[in-house]
Amino acid sequence: MVIVGAGQGGLQVAESLRAEGYDGPITLIGEEAAAPYHRPPLSKAILAGTMEEAQLAIRGAEFFERQRIALLTGTRVAAIDRSARHVRLEDGRRLDYRGLALATGARVRRLPITGDELDGVLGLRSLDDARRIRAALDRAARVVVIGGGYIGLEVAAAARKRGLEVTILEAAERLLARSATPFLAGFYADLHRGQGVMVELGAKVVGLDGQGGRVAAVRTADGRSHPADLVVVGVGIVPDTALAEACGLACDGGVLVDDGARTDDPAIVAVGDCTARRTGAGTLLRLESVQNAVEQGKSAAAALLGRERPVTAAPWFWSDQYDVKLQIVGLSADHDRMVLRGSPKDRRFSAFYFREGALVAIDSVNRPADHMVGRKLLDRKAVLTPDQAADEGFPLASLTR
Repeated sequence: MVIVGAGQGGLQVAESLRAEGYDGPITLIGEEAAAPYHRPPLSKAILAGTMEEAQLAIRGAEFFERQRIALLTGTRVAAIDRSARHVRLEDGRRLDYRGLALATGARVRRLPITGDELDGVLGLRSLDDARRIRAALDRAARVVVIGGGYIGLEVAAAARKRGLEVTILEAAERLLARSATPFLAGFYADLHRGQGVMVELGAKVVGLDGQGGRVAAVRTADGRSHPADLVVVGVGIVPDTALAEACGLACDGGVLVDDGARTDDPAIVAVGDCTARRTGAGTLLRLESVQNAVEQGKSAAAALLGRERPVTAAPWFWSDQYDVKLQIVGLSADHDRMVLRGSPKDRRFSAFYFREGALVAIDSVNRPADHMVGRKLLDRKAVLTPDQAADEGFPLASLTR
């Protein structure tokens, strides 16, 4: 078995193959020099300085030896030959496969504007990126974050906690336009403004100005110039489908997979941020989260061994900003009713989202117990009414027994 991509999803495929009883050779290939590591802390604890890099490792070297997983780091796959069933590495080596897993992840989306190449203009996806941003924060006084998604907001929070002057420029009319409800977006806009961050909405960036080869300001379409000695671009990611497309696998905003992580080639599966999943309703679902990579990794391993293990768990995600921990479960898009438990003013609440009377998602801020029971509610398709959700006295856990 050959796995291309040594992130969370790729590692999970390898672990699950062993857990499923596969005793043959496994090769895990990663482009980065580092062994598999946790990515979420990069924009959170690593930038904040509350976690050491050594704590990022998902597994120690002894794990790979014990599980007989050949880990190739700093290694790039150049091509896949589906008819011959082998991958060719950039150094010329060839690896035959019985089954192949693609866990190639995604790359940072760049802005097609002048000045993007200036020193001090950075994106965040890898450990090396986090190192560069952390070093830049040590020298910076004024930081501009382009993009008001979760990564951009987490970077802004880390920079502001250092006492730096921070501006968020978001092209949409609200933060988190692709990933959260207007209610939650408003909460986060207020949170950042309350911390002294300048949050500019409807701010279209048209160019970056430099001085001596280094970024000095960000220009917006309204004619304003925002001084900056560090610019972090957080406008999303692009699925890395280059290998899949080159070998003829079906792709549409990601490598197309079913609920079992299968591609249109019976010998190839795909997992994580590089994928777009076909749903039972015929739509395509892209999820960018650790949990999705882990669940797809388990399904992919089963599929490679000819077994069925569809992804069924409700998706969940989290974000840390200042003293606020957000935990999300489910998908709130197209909800038609929202009810609250707790108080947004106190930064401790849960928003329950319903569609046609059925619970579809929960956003919990500093209420971890609500999140944990919410995952059970959605996974078990328990019936929770809006009135019960709004009633602090109603025991949510009673519906999961």
